[in-house]
Amino acid sequence: MTFMEATRSVYSNYATFKGRASRSEFWKFVVFMAIVLMVLYLPLIATGGMTGEPGSGLSILVTVSLLAVGIFTLVTLLPYLAVLVRRLHDTDRSGWWYWIALVPFVGGVVLLVLLALSGTPGDNRFGPAN
Repeated sequence: MTFMEATRSVYSNYATFKGRASRSEFWKFVVFMAIVLMVLYLPLIATGGMTGEPGSGLSILVTVSLLAVGIFTLVTLLPYLAVLVRRLHDTDRSGWWYWIALVPFVGGVVLLVLLALSGTPGDNRFGPAN
């Protein structure tokens, strides 16, 4: 699966929490999100977060950058959660395992390991392999 196919697949299954998502689909989408967020944050990084005088070009640039980050985050939140749940399904785990990330110190690491595991070969209780 190419980088663009993975991104299209995630957005075409915008709020689909059933089925499975391959490891490459999930991680390529995560890389896509990271690249877009870095580009959107670039004006904030370049200016050091300074806003300048109200109404100045610098202030408008920072405001537009923050607005773009907020819109992208809202548009991407549901597809990200859906592909995360489908990725857990690929490892034959319920999507409720996502909540392990709330366990202090170790929860995020456990979730990261679960997302990095290879999927169940063949069919599992969540459907056929992709």
